[in-house]
Amino acid sequence: MKEYPGVKALNNVNFKVERGEIHALVGENGAGKSTLMKVLSGTIPYGQYTGDVIYNGQVQKFHSIRDSEKVGIAVVHQELALIPELTIAENMFMGNERRTKRGTIDWNRTFKEAQDAMKRVGLKESSHVLIKDIGTGKQQLVEIAKALSKNCKLLVLDEPTSSLNEEDSKMLLDMLLDFKKQGITSIIITHKLNEVAYCADQITILRDGQTIETIKNPDHNIDEDRIIKGMVGRELTDRYPKREHKIGKDVLFACKDWTVFHPVYTDKCMDDHISFNVHRGEVVGFSGLQGAGRTELAMSLFGRSYGSHISGKEFINGKEVHLKDEADAIRHGLAYATEDRKTNGLILDETIAKNTTLARMDKVASKHGILNVKEENRQAEIYVKAMHTKTPSIQQNAGNLSGGNQQKVLLAKWMFAEPDVLILDEPTRGIDVGAKYEIYQIINEMVSQGKAVVMISSELPELLGMCDRIYVMNEGKMVGEFTAEEATQEKIMSAILSGDSAKAGKAV
Repeated sequence: MKEYPGVKALNNVNFKVERGEIHALVGENGAGKSTLMKVLSGTIPYGQYTGDVIYNGQVQKFHSIRDSEKVGIAVVHQELALIPELTIAENMFMGNERRTKRGTIDWNRTFKEAQDAMKRVGLKESSHVLIKDIGTGKQQLVEIAKALSKNCKLLVLDEPTSSLNEEDSKMLLDMLLDFKKQGITSIIITHKLNEVAYCADQITILRDGQTIETIKNPDHNIDEDRIIKGMVGRELTDRYPKREHKIGKDVLFACKDWTVFHPVYTDKCMDDHISFNVHRGEVVGFSGLQGAGRTELAMSLFGRSYGSHISGKEFINGKEVHLKDEADAIRHGLAYATEDRKTNGLILDETIAKNTTLARMDKVASKHGILNVKEENRQAEIYVKAMHTKTPSIQQNAGNLSGGNQQKVLLAKWMFAEPDVLILDEPTRGIDVGAKYEIYQIINEMVSQGKAVVMISSELPELLGMCDRIYVMNEGKMVGEFTAEEATQEKIMSAILSGDSAKAGKAV
């Protein structure tokens, strides 16, 4: 058992993993999955929980991560712990440096062993390459190679595909299946149930800090609905809530010939004369592979593309605007919920109440700018209740919440700002199916009020299930536009891979 102030994160959990299998651990956000892995890895040291961790038939008393690594347990966390300005090799052996007999770092050995570990995970880059110069998918592989370099026997991966596209996710899962043939045991924590069905031999479901059941999956074709019922405690017959489509004639938001160029990172800002529009009451999706330019486009429209040269026109409510910064965007009724909630979305050391009102503190302050704490707390309580955020109190720090509940606080922050147009960048990344459904309902409620939502997502089923129209981007260019009736996964992927707008629905 593991208890935090006001919350039992783990309560009499029993979890058994067979040697040489892939074991999936699933549950809603806040179910206790990550806490259980922290106990297993020694991040939560022995003495701060009750119960036993038994590994290779022996009770373990891990006091740190180093203790678990010594016996062959390696954990790859959801937030990658890599230093962008260092090389792949330097990151791989940080804290575990390869040294000469005189105690200095043996660089030849370091780069060679890093290259060998990279080969095991299919990374073809040089180990001399800087982390900042490779994409998120390859950074994930570096973390796995780093774990394997520690003579790993049990590999634990927490949401390993949350920031990967479908192609990279499939490659990673196939890699786990290959590791299984090599005798490596894996535990995978994921909210993507299709991945669970594809690779897991057994699935353990947690709910409210307790073990619900462990299900065998010998043929790798388990019914996802059975897993969902165990996770949320009820049937969830429709993943996407229905809504009445009342799309207005008025264009609420538009950009024309929008181009973003960064004088240094030219490969990261490739938006090339992009034009699109969003009507009142409409959910518009953006699809594309990692690096397609969707996030760069969204941030630049929100006035957040620092150091970049931007050209083109931006319109809100039919009027051209020239947004100087984020505060100016908010004043004009535009909001952007970042994909990186921990770094740019929330202040983790502040309370839920503070984070909720952060974007529009003028709404809870007097004319003289004095904060009305009572009103701030009242508003926070309203949004916690409306979004079913799991927390003992609105005075809980955002950093103490699970990923899904942090996402709800991030959305509450922007809902409180009352924008006319809300851009959501990967709004359900790392979130369980129950929490996703609640977020979808929030989106539907917004557009039913005549507002507009732009949804950037790497999950095609999500875009197909929620959007009225879908734009497709590839290498900084708009290569397709589909209505809800036209759109299919095959058509969207064809547009991405061909990069030919003439083959992708309407011309754009």
